[in-house]
Amino acid sequence: MTLQPLTPVNCAGLLQPGCSLLQLDGELLLFGQKGWPKRSCPTGLFGIRFKRGEMKLRAISFSNDSSYLPPLRCPAICRLDPYDGLPESYLIHGGRTPNNEISSSLYLLTMDSRGSNRKLTLCCKEKELVGEVPGGRYGHSLSMVQSRGKTACVLFGGRSYIPAGERTTESWNSVVDCPPQVFLFDLEFGCSSAHTLPELSEGLSFHVALAREDYVYFIGGHSFASDSRPPRLFRLHVQLLQGSPLLSCETLDTGISISSAIINRTGPTHRYIILGGYQADSKKRTECTTVSLDETGIHFEALESPNWTQDITHSRTWFGGSAGEGNIFLAVPTEGRSSQTEMHYFYLVSFQTEGDGIGEGRTLSCSQESTDYDDSTPLEDSEELYFGREPHELEDSSDGEEDTYNEEDEEDESQTGYWIKCSLGCQVDPNTWEPYYSTELHRPAMIFCSRGEEGHWVHAQCMELSETLLVSLSQGSKKYFCQDHGGLPHQEMTPTRQVMPLKRTPMKVKDKKTPPTIKTTPTKKSFFRRLFN
Repeated sequence: MTLQPLTPVNCAGLLQPGCSLLQLDGELLLFGQKGWPKRSCPTGLFGIRFKRGEMKLRAISFSNDSSYLPPLRCPAICRLDPYDGLPESYLIHGGRTPNNEISSSLYLLTMDSRGSNRKLTLCCKEKELVGEVPGGRYGHSLSMVQSRGKTACVLFGGRSYIPAGERTTESWNSVVDCPPQVFLFDLEFGCSSAHTLPELSEGLSFHVALAREDYVYFIGGHSFASDSRPPRLFRLHVQLLQGSPLLSCETLDTGISISSAIINRTGPTHRYIILGGYQADSKKRTECTTVSLDETGIHFEALESPNWTQDITHSRTWFGGSAGEGNIFLAVPTEGRSSQTEMHYFYLVSFQTEGDGIGEGRTLSCSQESTDYDDSTPLEDSEELYFGREPHELEDSSDGEEDTYNEEDEEDESQTGYWIKCSLGCQVDPNTWEPYYSTELHRPAMIFCSRGEEGHWVHAQCMELSETLLVSLSQGSKKYFCQDHGGLPHQEMTPTRQVMPLKRTPMKVKDKKTPPTIKTTPTKKSFFRRLFN
């Protein structure tokens, strides 16, 4: 067992509590942080790599037909192994956006393609649910069960805002535990149903959820109503019978007091390591526990803890996640030390033997041997940072170091690119922006204002342009003038009417008299000249 420090390469600011780590096609992904709009990464999805004791990030792109996936923190995430020709994928439900809105949407994230340089492109689709649909929440769990040849998703716990009808000015942004209902829905038809069980009498959030076949175990968790972390352990049995499902719950006596824990899978069997989390608001849980699931139930066994450093021991908070089979990633805040430029210290805890560790110059990796659908490992939905399954070997991949994230290379996008303040009434905020037109995906639509010598770009949404007018102005060589320069915000600009010039012909006057002419000889001209002189 070792505790190795990690050095973030200009990316420490992106690793914050509440973000999540997934893995698709052998690549580890960081999700939930504000991204790089100019680099086609608006939702904060980054590829993360561990190499030679360093941590590096690079941008991940989406396919053109993807649904918009907002940056979500503390969502419920469950990994789906390949099954019946379906690709490896992730389910993402709920979570908080950067402006503290709580989502109720369900997304399916899959790999779309690999480029010639092995760059990963993802595809995100929003799944519609019908029936008794769970409301928006965060800090809940999402698990996959299999019974009688059928599969279903189990959702439980979480927190949300006080219902709109019960809010007051003082408690407008207060959160409460969601009702202790179990939601069951299938992915094929999108049917959702809610089930109330007498054993689940109090709401829970940030608990551990582990699934094996048709059983789901809920371990620990925090109750917001009582502000406690009781040593709870529930075993939920889901039978997918013909017609309606049958759910039953049993309370076990071998639970542990913990919330926001880190779960690490140690092999193809249902064996896990629990590390981190909290026993109380000001007390971290520094013990390690081995958990195993089999036909007889769930079993806990104490495991030797690493030799924690002084920074870890004295820190009030910490977060982290699974970083491969037998490896756990940890982060602790620097506690406001002015001498430290980074916000967190990062460590890698290895439970492997000396010969199985991460060698110098090698990428952190561990293959996922089990691909059975019922063996899918639901991730613990924590308020902290956590990982998906272990990454494959990436040592020989030609990812290209030019895409590595570097905070010093970032421009001030409030002044350049798509996130400028385009006009006096501009309201586009890169932290809260969502697509408005059907043609938008990664960035807001803009249109060029021709006023002035060089002109300037403005956001179409700020100009209150209809989608029909926006498409019309983008075709051909039509000129547009923004609202600050005489544009028409509420009506379509009709083309200038072409007036044919009139052909003016002189009028003919009837019986027009011409002035009389006098024919004179040179002698008469000389006489008249002498006469008038």
